[in-house]
Amino acid sequence: MKTVLISGASIAGPALAHWLHHHGFAPTIVERAPAPRAGGQAIDVRGVALDVVDRMGIGTQLRAARTRMRGMSMLDGAGNEVHRSTESTFSSGQLDSEDVELLREDLTHLLYERTRADTEYIFGDSITALTESAGGVRADFERGASRTFDLVVGADGLHSHTRALTFGPEDRFIHHLGTHLAIFSAENFLGLDNWQMWLREGSAGYGIYPARDNTELRITAGFEAPPLAGGYDYRDTDRQKALVADALDGLGWETPRLLKAMHSAPDFYFDSMAQIRMDSWSRGRVTLLGDAGYCASPLSGQGTSLALVGAYVLAEELGRNPDGHAIAYARTEHRMRPFIALNQAIALENPGGPAAQETVDRAKSAIDLDAGRRPA
Repeated sequence: MKTVLISGASIAGPALAHWLHHHGFAPTIVERAPAPRAGGQAIDVRGVALDVVDRMGIGTQLRAARTRMRGMSMLDGAGNEVHRSTESTFSSGQLDSEDVELLREDLTHLLYERTRADTEYIFGDSITALTESAGGVRADFERGASRTFDLVVGADGLHSHTRALTFGPEDRFIHHLGTHLAIFSAENFLGLDNWQMWLREGSAGYGIYPARDNTELRITAGFEAPPLAGGYDYRDTDRQKALVADALDGLGWETPRLLKAMHSAPDFYFDSMAQIRMDSWSRGRVTLLGDAGYCASPLSGQGTSLALVGAYVLAEELGRNPDGHAIAYARTEHRMRPFIALNQAIALENPGGPAAQETVDRAKSAIDLDAGRRPA
């Protein structure tokens, strides 16, 4: 049985592990965090990605975990309502759509529970080196002993360490979109009842929506700015919070309470909005999946769907070519690249606002899951 090491236990990694086991491979997932990660924003599973989760057998659970938003209000910088809708929200699109919005941690939990019996999980560790030979890829770990695997897949996000080890520095592939985003949770100090609030003034703003039966808030705060001079330490949350506070300074309404909640949030996340664009996602026995290889950015709303569909297609092609990983990787790219191009374009269509619904509808189903079963 061929062995596959997957770096990253968020969404792409466990989804791939499921399908690899289905096709007769032995998957191992290594994850830096000590357990499946909690927190995060609401994410969307759309179009053909819903077919993937149905084929995984978790479609019913996924739909049961969906958010139940009734609508949203759009406010100006002083907190005056300038628009409201009971038909759509910025986070999920049309409320009567069959697409599913749910919390990222809920999908992560579903995928972990679906795969934990058939996948070796190594938490609290990370890859430090990859050395390929005729017999496989030796992976050195920060804590554990070195091991050799037949294949390695980097599913470790926008700032993929697997990509850096295999392809080189991040700046060769990252394309910044001129926006920075912070995400964190708080108590429902606004008493929101399945209703979203979005405030924007100039180049900064935020969105607030309730979660967990309206007991919590999930807050997304953003501001437009070029890449930060000299970069920043992704672990320096104090500086990141200061950047957000400076950007939101001067906004009215509940901004002071929001910033107070941000400073005490245990799950604060901050990053620049960017895409990853590469000429190839594979080198030798190593390949990339999801955000590591083709991040579309949260501005597209399609990162989760790309991860789920990419995992399905990659595993299927490896299943068809178990002794020819180069062929499987090439066929995966051939099938996925048009789909990815359309979905990355969503984030570029309307800077500062959502793309047209027609654009999303066209992109979300622009791949045939069964193409791999037919002769090329």
